[in-house]
Amino acid sequence: MPEPISASRRRWSFAAAMTASFVSAVEVTIVATAMPTIVGALGDFDLFSWVFTAYLLTQGVTVPIYGRLCDFYGRKRMLYVGILFFVIGSVMCGLAWNMTSLIAFRVVQGFGSGSLATVSQTIVGDLYPPPERAKVQGYISTTFATSALVGPVLGAFIVAHWSWPWVFWINVPLCFVAVAMLAATFREHVEQRPHRIDYLGSLLMALATGLLMYALTRAASLSAAAIVLFITGAALAFVLLLVQERRASEPMMPLEIWRNRMVVLGNCASATLGGAQMAITAFLPPFIQGVLGQSAFLAGLALTAMSMAWPLGGFIAGRSLLRISYRTSSSRGSSVLIAGSLMMAFISPGLGAYWAIGSAFLVGLGMGLTNMGFFVGIQSSVDWSQRGMVTSSFNYSRIIGQSLGAAIFGGIVNAALAGRVEPGSDLVSRLLDPSLRKAVAAAELAPAMDAFAAALHHIYEINVVLALMALVWALALPRGLSLHIHTGQQK
Repeated sequence: MPEPISASRRRWSFAAAMTASFVSAVEVTIVATAMPTIVGALGDFDLFSWVFTAYLLTQGVTVPIYGRLCDFYGRKRMLYVGILFFVIGSVMCGLAWNMTSLIAFRVVQGFGSGSLATVSQTIVGDLYPPPERAKVQGYISTTFATSALVGPVLGAFIVAHWSWPWVFWINVPLCFVAVAMLAATFREHVEQRPHRIDYLGSLLMALATGLLMYALTRAASLSAAAIVLFITGAALAFVLLLVQERRASEPMMPLEIWRNRMVVLGNCASATLGGAQMAITAFLPPFIQGVLGQSAFLAGLALTAMSMAWPLGGFIAGRSLLRISYRTSSSRGSSVLIAGSLMMAFISPGLGAYWAIGSAFLVGLGMGLTNMGFFVGIQSSVDWSQRGMVTSSFNYSRIIGQSLGAAIFGGIVNAALAGRVEPGSDLVSRLLDPSLRKAVAAAELAPAMDAFAAALHHIYEINVVLALMALVWALALPRGLSLHIHTGQQK
């Protein structure tokens, strides 16, 4: 457990956790901006998507493992391990000589990234008692909005004025800063006793997660038989994991935590919000550019609106949780999420891009309001020895929800266009570029546009269902359970 700490040292420890969380979040946006330049230097465009898949897949696999290990060996030690992997991977990525080596080094980066966000959020949960925890978790959520704004600008600056390896090296000094601040200010008492690491459970958890995420992230390029094979393998590994966790003396994912109502509902909500987030992140810009015929700037503005609104909602919820219950806070947030999702379901060329931007802002605000009540609730519902595990499970559920949402929504669009677009045609790419779309024949353009718009509308209608599900999870929370009750229980 954390030792008593002065207000000044606690602020520096919090700053270190914020820095680690920011590094993890900004990495994806910086690299995404610079990828065209990187591909131009290394070649092998057909491996383009693997630069992201390798990183996110490894990150998702390791998140729950780091969460459990930091309960065994302490937060600081496991964050150091994660930063070490991340720094080595970052340095090697900048030295990559071709796309294959870059992907291999992104795997190393991903091993470290699985620790950065999860363990840093757990440290914040340790540093502050429940009433203050709600406020500071709202602050740490702003790192994601900051990364959404800073990452693309920084990535563009680097490729314009420096060489592309600095896209990966720019975060290394920040990692050293986080380590230095944490080493100087954060003290924790970890019970020194031998642990029986559940290696088989870790392997089965990684295998189940890896197979499932691979099937979901690569669904567009895999055959139906391959997808079924991977998902079946994931299901089998998960069943074996349950068997193993029942008999392990120190299981990687103790099954008793799933008897905690707050944990179960929090993970359901996190997965639901992850899926809803992907409906906006991946499929709102194509609607604005491909259906409304607007610029990439307005499409980016819609994502910025959502990215800025999420931490704003988290900040507001963090303050309100000092006065109201988790159930009330998250149900109010779900109502805002439903309103934004309904707005988006009615989007049309007549309403224009600013209607889309406004609805994205409401969706982001609702997500932030809803998410914070669940997140603070699950951290407060367990003691120190399980806080890392439930924090990682919450983040893990969001990753799975995002992957599942991306696969399902992508399948909806592909199915809608299957009979309208010839295999191998670049018609969809031309739909998304207003200047190229003008050259498409009207007889070819009209049916493809109708099918594309209808498929995207189906996605936004599903998002309304997801928003309603978030409300169901919120209303299922225990009545009256709040930070004040958890504070009294922990005294």
